[in-house]
Amino acid sequence: VQLQASGGGLVQPGGSLRLSCIASGIIFRINAMGWYRQAPGKQRELVAAISSGGGTIYADSVKGRFTISRDNAKNTVSLQMNSLKPEDTAVFYCNAGGSMSSSTYYSGRSWGQGTQVTVSS
Repeated sequence: VQLQASGGGLVQPGGSLRLSCIASGIIFRINAMGWYRQAPGKQRELVAAISSGGGTIYADSVKGRFTISRDNAKNTVSLQMNSLKPEDTAVFYCNAGGSMSSSTYYSGRSWGQGTQVTVSS
């Protein structure tokens, strides 16, 4: 399994970024997918996840600002991030093949390489 994440960068507070993760080596359409982030000195945390059927969950800190979506034809999961805050600064990772309930996502074994998001003026 390979997960290639992209789209990170430097953005001012209030700005937007769109992260994408292209998956290969898996039957993408049947897998739940997740986005995590890890800020310096902090544990990796779940940001958002999407089930094979399109159901979504979000961390409370990003609800209303971030949107996760998937394109099964392109084996891609995306994270649209709006109204970014300095506290969103982190390395963002995509994850494949986890198990998902209505309220949480348990990560699978496959991780992307991470993409840096920096929110700063």
